[in-house]
This record gives sequence, C-alpha cells and structure tokens, in this order.
Amino acid sequence: MVVSIVGQTQGCSSALEVGPGPGVLTLPLCEALSEVRAVEIDTGILPVLAERAPTAQVVSADALRTDLSAILRLMPEPRALVSNMPYNITGPLLTAFAACRDDWAVGVLMMQKEVGDRVLAQAGDPARGSLSVFLQAQFDISVVCKVPPGAFLPPPKVDSIVLKFVPALKVDLERSPSFFQIVRQGFAQPRKTLANNLSGVVPKEAWDGLIDPRVRPHQLTLAQWEAVARHVAR
Repeated sequence: MVVSIVGQTQGCSSALEVGPGPGVLTLPLCEALSEVRAVEIDTGILPVLAERAPTAQVVSADALRTDLSAILRLMPEPRALVSNMPYNITGPLLTAFAACRDDWAVGVLMMQKEVGDRVLAQAGDPARGSLSVFLQAQFDISVVCKVPPGAFLPPPKVDSIVLKFVPALKVDLERSPSFFQIVRQGFAQPRKTLANNLSGVVPKEAWDGLIDPRVRPHQLTLAQWEAVARHVAR
C-alpha cells in the first residue's frame, strides 16, 4: 500500500500530506521527494511524527480550517497532495481539496471504500450522488489499490480504497456558472425525479427537448448535468 501511494507521486517535486498521524507515509514521501509538508491536528502525535520523519515540515492545525493553498504555494512544483482521510470528515476534506485543485498536480487519497465507490459511481449507478458529479467534473479519477482492514493496526471494520485524482475541469463554468449549485439541488431528494428536485428552478415547459424530467438524478451523465445548468444560466 505505502509503495503504491508513494509511487503515484513520481514526477512531483514535493508533497503536502494531510493527516500524517505517526508518519507511516511521511517518511517514504520524504525519501522520494525534495520537500514534504504535513498538516496534523493531533498535537499528541507530533513527537512521534518528528522522530520518524524529521525532515518533514509539520503544520499543527486543522486542515478544514487551514488555507491549504497558501501552504502548497510555498512548495516546489509539481506538487502532490496525499492523505489517509479520517472516515468522519472525508466529504468535507474532498471539498477542501477540490477548492485548491489549481495548486496541486496529483492527489493520492485513501478513503473508506464505500465513499470511494460513490466517488467513482457513473450515471445509472444508484450510488451516484452530488459528490460523484462534483468531483468527476473537476478531476480524472482512477483506482490505485484496494486496502483490506488487515493492512492497519488495529484493523478497522471497513475496507478502504486509494484513488488518484488529476485536476481536469470538464465543465465550462463560464457557460454554466450555477453548475455545482444545480447539481446539489438536483440531488436534494435523490429518490425523487429531477423535475421535482428542480421545480423551483426549471419550469415544466422547459424540459421539452432538454432531458426527460422523469429521470432520477443519479441517472444523468456529466454532460446532461451541464446541459441543465446551461439552460438555467440563459
């Protein structure tokens, strides 16, 4: 697992690791790259991290309340973003990482497999949600490896997965500036039809020739979501 994650940063000069813990990944990253910075909220683990990876520059802070772009821009390019994300804040962290996507070249992120399945879910998959569309609109995403519970001590009760993110904006936000807002509202009640979820935004007569209003939000492709957002922007 460690070899797989570090290998995905090949070609980068530096890496920002979010949530390094005791430094299991931090040391190999330091050995492979010219500079490694880490953001860690747990002050109790900092002595262990400093001993294991003494060359890493550690910022003691909450990643969700830290300007990650400011840290990244101090580091040599190209930059990697690496994280073994805590299960309870995976969604907010993914949103934070997406917000600074212009400042890193590749992201190697470990998450609960259930969340990873939602991130990867394509049109028609019931697991597809607003997070799926939000991230697929901004990144090329691929599977690096799957991680069984036995890879950790103590072993968790869930499987994990490592995904690789490469920034690649696939939506013309100038022509559809409300894209992300429309997606969020479109998935407000996933079991309802798209027309119901967007009833206050897209009038009934506007659906003709656009998209079948009876579809559920998880059935739409990225291109279809963009078409809806562009229509709203007119």
